[in-house]
Amino acid sequence: MPVATNPPLVTPSLAAFPRWQPVRGGDRTLVAQLEDELAGRIAGHALRPGSRLPSVRRMAESACVSRFTVLEAYDRLVARGLVEPRHGSGYFVRARAGVPPIADAVPAPPAAPATPPAARLDVAWLLRGMFSDRPAEIPAAAGLLPAGWLDGALVNAAIRAVARNAGDAMLDYGHPRGHAPLRAQLASRLQAQGIAAHADRNLMTIAGVTQGLDLILRLLVQPGDTVMVEDPGWFLLFGRLAAYGTRIVGVPRGPDGPDLAALERLAAACRPKLFLINSAVHNPTGHTLGAAAAHDLLRLAERHDFLIVEDDTYADFHPGQPIRLAALDRLQRVILVGGYAKTLAAGLRVGVLAARPELIDRLTELKLLAGLTCPPLGEQVVHRLLHEGHYARHLARLRQRVDQARHHCIDALVQCGLTIAHPPHAGMFVWADCHRDSETVTRLAADHGILLAPGALFSPTQAPSTMLRFTVSMVEHPKLWSTLRSILGETESAGFPQPPMGS
Repeated sequence: MPVATNPPLVTPSLAAFPRWQPVRGGDRTLVAQLEDELAGRIAGHALRPGSRLPSVRRMAESACVSRFTVLEAYDRLVARGLVEPRHGSGYFVRARAGVPPIADAVPAPPAAPATPPAARLDVAWLLRGMFSDRPAEIPAAAGLLPAGWLDGALVNAAIRAVARNAGDAMLDYGHPRGHAPLRAQLASRLQAQGIAAHADRNLMTIAGVTQGLDLILRLLVQPGDTVMVEDPGWFLLFGRLAAYGTRIVGVPRGPDGPDLAALERLAAACRPKLFLINSAVHNPTGHTLGAAAAHDLLRLAERHDFLIVEDDTYADFHPGQPIRLAALDRLQRVILVGGYAKTLAAGLRVGVLAARPELIDRLTELKLLAGLTCPPLGEQVVHRLLHEGHYARHLARLRQRVDQARHHCIDALVQCGLTIAHPPHAGMFVWADCHRDSETVTRLAADHGILLAPGALFSPTQAPSTMLRFTVSMVEHPKLWSTLRSILGETESAGFPQPPMGS
């Protein structure tokens, strides 16, 4: 597959930059005028990829506007994926991915109705613990960061701003594929990340990643179909697959991605319909798919004719631009789902699904049948936060805090006697080996008001495991570490059975 190359760096002087003056006293703000002016020059190739924009100070002096106006306009261009900031160097025009042609390379399987569950996997107790009216004192298994780590004031301010200008928009259902300005914003972000998604042909909004995955499974699998998943992987997904009567096959996941030799053997033997993968900042391990593994995985998908569903839930925690299968595949065999629950606000329930045009058409129809449209308030709030650059700044702060907490969490776990064979480089989870049956440790921890997530839940076979998943925000709970040391000492002296190391 072709490898993208960075364009040569172009640094025009301000004299070579055509002079721009805003229209004062009009209906549009100075920020919006400058944003549109620069976006137009980028679209028209007057500003080429790699070009450096005039500095904030020089642009402000040239246009006779404040530096704040220029900075906010530049930040909006960053949020649209048109410009990237480089620390100490300024703002540069991004290279853009092309929009893919409408193709029909992969025949779409027939739609299938939902069926009653044939089997139930034991995840209900953990969900009850996470969503209880009286939650555990220390929720070390939490799937969300604490409210204090997010920015409630930012979200609330956006809600008030949207409400002031909404008019009658909140009285309607909204568009079946989602708020059009939000889809345009999401398309720009994806294109800046190398994913060639067209706002009208390749995208639809969803009420969070869970709804997106549910729609995909309803459309593409029938009872008895084989679906491959990662082992370890997201336990809630296993429950959904079981509810649809599918045959769930686990593929071992390592630091660089799935075990490709095992995947090929399983694909040849089972002829799967789908492979569901959390490629960037994997839950629960925090690892990210490597480039070589990504290319080989796409070749295997083509050889054995299965689709790939790429769960992008945690990708924004990655410090750079992670490898994405959707970027390499150009949304031909890959369906991408992502959202803002982990980084912004779970209660907004806003996500995005990107796929081939004919799949988007069919998924939109299914979305209408399942629940009509997504609530327009949440979509407009997320659009505002993305468009004005607030999300990018919030994400940078959040990522720094999570990274610091993760390092401290790893140190604390090691001091307690746990092992992290391959420490994660990003994300809000740490996958640690306690060297004894983790379900026993979990039961003992519950007696102390601590909710842990044992490794057996993250395997589609529910096999006994020595692994535990920790949320990095637990660094704020000193009681966890002393209690954990005590429990591990107790289980060692009591001689509890120990599954194979790292199982």
